Amino acid sequence: MRDYKKLDVWKRSHLLTKQVYADVLPIMPREEQYALTNQLRRSTYSIPLNIVEGCGRNTDKDFVHYLDNALGSAHEVEYTCYLIYDLGFIPKEIYDKVHIAINEVKAMLIGFIKFLRGENL
Repeated sequence: MRDYKKLDVWKRSHLLTKQVYADVLPIMPREEQYALTNQLRRSTYSIPLNIVEGCGRNTDKDFVHYLDNALGSAHEVEYTCYLIYDLGFIPKEIYDKVHIAINEVKAMLIGFIKFLRGENL
């Protein structure tokens, strides 16, 4: 069992979640509340939740499975934010900040997954 609160990748994904909640979700149009807004919300908090769930597993192989799921959610957040920006729902400045944060989380997840799998970085 690992303490997820000690993992930098969890800390960064938690900050990303807070950033999306603070900067993106409040400015989404009301008509998107049950579509894109809900999808973005769920996929964003799925990243740290998968890390937390994986920390409760007994083997690195099981943990990596949840990290892979977290990475998939990060890709989903990346595309959803791009779509939201491309549709004109958020300004470029907010999109750029979130995009940088998403890429940081993705890179951290990929590095951690490779480390646990014993792959060369």
